[in-house]
Amino acid sequence: MNFWLDFLPLIIYILLIIFLIIGIILGVKFIITLDKIEKVVKDVNDKVQTLNGFFHIIDYTTDKIALVTDKVVDGIASIFHKIRFNRKKKKIEKESE
Repeated sequence: MNFWLDFLPLIIYILLIIFLIIGIILGVKFIITLDKIEKVVKDVNDKVQTLNGFFHIIDYTTDKIALVTDKVVDGIASIFHKIRFNRKKKKIEKESE
């Protein structure tokens, strides 16, 4: 019984030391990995910022094209609307005569 009382705490302390060392090693590797990921993210962010002007030009162009097409469609729709109501007015005038 004395053997277990002396030997068991020694085994527990050795296992705790091993877990502590493993935890420190994993922590250091995790920090190194996070630094590498941070560098990659920063590089990607810099490259996206260089393309930001290009995307702004595309956005501006598509907005202007949409504005022009909306105006054209509104004009054509108003012409058809006028033609349609002119026909109805003529039909109403013919019926009233």
